[in-house]
Amino acid sequence: MGYTEGKSIYGSYYTYLATKKLNEKVKEPKFKVGDYVVYPIHGVGEVTEVAKKVILGKKKDCYSLEIQGSKMKVSIPVDRAMDVGIRSIIDKKEIKKVLTLLKKDEIDTEEDWKVRYQNNMNKIKSGSIFEVADVCRNLYKRAYGKELSIMERKLYESAYNLVKMEIALSKGVPTEEAGNIVSDVLAASVQGLAPPPPPKDDDDMDLE
Repeated sequence: MGYTEGKSIYGSYYTYLATKKLNEKVKEPKFKVGDYVVYPIHGVGEVTEVAKKVILGKKKDCYSLEIQGSKMKVSIPVDRAMDVGIRSIIDKKEIKKVLTLLKKDEIDTEEDWKVRYQNNMNKIKSGSIFEVADVCRNLYKRAYGKELSIMERKLYESAYNLVKMEIALSKGVPTEEAGNIVSDVLAASVQGLAPPPPPKDDDDMDLE
C-alpha cells in the first residue's frame, strides 16, 4: 500500500515536470526577425526584434512588431503571443480557399445592424483569414442592397485590407496586385449589380 502511494506521488511529480518542460518549450520564441505575422485586428506585422524587456519588474522575451500600412510599433511578450492570437501568414495553397470564400454565394441575413456589427467584429478579432474573408464578402454584398453605416463601412475596409495584405505577402506580390485579385473576385460574385464605392487605403486599420 505504501509502495503504491509512493509510486503515485513520484508519478505525479514527474508528470508535473514533463508538463512544465513542455509549457516552457511552447513559450520559446517561434518567430524570428524578418518574419511576417498576423496580429488580430491590427493586421500583418513584421518582426523587427526578439529581445528581453522588463515588464512589471520581470525580464521577458518579447516580439517587437511593425504593423504594415499604419507603421504602428507594438511589443508582445513571447509567452502571450498565442493568447493574443499571433500567427504565421497563410501558405500559398490556402489562398485558393480564401478566394473561394470571397466569391461564395452567401450573405449574412441578420438585419439588426448592431448584432451584425458585433458578429463581424468577433470574426475579425479571431485573427482567422477565413473569418475575415467571410466578413469582407458579406459586407461587400450587403452594400449592393443599401448603403452601409459608417461603422460597417470601416469594418469592411479593414477586412478588405487585412485579406489583401496577407494574400500579398503569401504570394510574394505587391499589395496593389493582391488588391486587384480580391476586388476582381468580389466583383465577379455580384456581376450585373452596381458596384459599391472602393475601399480606402489601409493607413489605419485599428478598430479598437
